[in-house]
Amino acid sequence: MELHQLRYFVAVAQVGNFSRAAEICHVSQPSLSQQIQKLERRLKQRLLDRLGKRAVLTDAGKVLFDQAVHILTSVDNAERQVKEFDTMAGGRLAVGAIPTIAPYIFPGALQTFSRQYPAVELIIHEDLTTHLLNASVAGDLDLALLALPVSDDRLTCETLLTEPLFLALPNQHPLARGKRITLQDLQDERFIVLDEMHCFGEQVLSICREEGCKRIACRSSQLSTVQTLIALGQGISLLPAMAVSADRGRRICYRHLAGDEPTRTIVAAWNRHRYRSSSAERFLELLKAQVKHGQRRLPVNDRPSGTP
Repeated sequence: MELHQLRYFVAVAQVGNFSRAAEICHVSQPSLSQQIQKLERRLKQRLLDRLGKRAVLTDAGKVLFDQAVHILTSVDNAERQVKEFDTMAGGRLAVGAIPTIAPYIFPGALQTFSRQYPAVELIIHEDLTTHLLNASVAGDLDLALLALPVSDDRLTCETLLTEPLFLALPNQHPLARGKRITLQDLQDERFIVLDEMHCFGEQVLSICREEGCKRIACRSSQLSTVQTLIALGQGISLLPAMAVSADRGRRICYRHLAGDEPTRTIVAAWNRHRYRSSSAERFLELLKAQVKHGQRRLPVNDRPSGTP
């Protein structure tokens, strides 16, 4: 068996399509198909069933798949360790984060890391949770910042922080003058939320459904847009502490919610079977230090408007 044959086979098994696998492997589809056929002839077993445009593992293919992933991971790990023999003198570090985390946590760590290790090629991926999970499992990312839950047992997760979700409302909103605000007080309010494709958007929508808040006034793809619309008086929302901390304007009132305050937990995730490079370890240390020591004062007003 050749390593490139195993790579092609694993790629097809993961994406379920020969054309897409060929794109990922940077080869033509006929060449990829030919190599997998050679692998099947050598093993005297059909490894993939071709079902129209879909490719599905046979029972024999399932047996080979687990072993192939293990072999390729070991080879990749050996290559990475050898390349990193001269520690931090070069190499590549690929890190990812979901859009509701990246702009708030990454900048400080990226700036420090690039200054300390200029020879390391740093690649940043900002994407949705599903895509980052797939990239982490496939070994395309060294580190990904995500919000729980993460249920894939192929990944190791380390908690960075648990942050509260704050009520965000226009300064002139009647609730801004309230002494105590609960989720039940928001049932008749117009909510501005992220699209459901964002895990944070789904979390807020889930909270709204549980508390009987059914009026969704607007959906957006960015937290900054949500904040702008709130400032313009178009509705209210729940926002994570890191987005609240980054808001230097004075057009939004941020309040803690009374009772069981909603939260989200941010983790760093990586493939548990993939070699952890020294650059990945250092970048994670910088992220931890920023979370621990670099939190700015939250502009939260828990007093009613007009209270001295």
